Amino acid sequence: TGRWAACGSRALHRMRPLTDDEARQVFEKLKKYVGANLRQLVDRPDGVHLFRLHKERVFYMSERILKHSGHIPKKNLICAGVCLGKFTHTRKFRLTVTALDYLASLAQYRVWVKPAGEQHFVYGNHIVKAHLRRITEGAPKNAGVVVLNEQDVPIGFGVTARSTEECQGAGAEALVVYHQADVGEYLREEADLL
Repeated sequence: TGRWAACGSRALHRMRPLTDDEARQVFEKLKKYVGANLRQLVDRPDGVHLFRLHKERVFYMSERILKHSGHIPKKNLICAGVCLGKFTHTRKFRLTVTALDYLASLAQYRVWVKPAGEQHFVYGNHIVKAHLRRITEGAPKNAGVVVLNEQDVPIGFGVTARSTEECQGAGAEALVVYHQADVGEYLREEADLL
């Protein structure tokens, strides 16, 4: 059993391409937020970019970075590229706040919040109608959205609880966006991000 444990732990620390099922889950989750813009992540004019799995986390990096990371001993490699998310123990893919820059630049739908709502959201709370400044037209219910403050700075992302039309008639305390991740996690979950 000691031999199997050693082999298993070595396999966990090896950076490898995603399996078909893992790639499907990652692309489905990304597509929820960026829609047709997903093609811009895959087909980039500045060179080939790849998705790799390392220690149950999915990294997005250029081919050049991948080649350079090959010179680092696997047990010493913490990360290479940008961590987009991780696979949970039940093998579900979850985007992390470290993917925010890519989501913000390619997002289909966006939500802007008032200063009071910004603080609540960054503390890990959902967004209510009273904190909503504006929302992208035509955003359906259960769509992935990037949350921005009034200065257009991305502060996190979530999922719409109501469509744009439903938000207009909702009460002040009605939930508008379910919280998924926010920049406050860099402080709250510092040890778990990498």
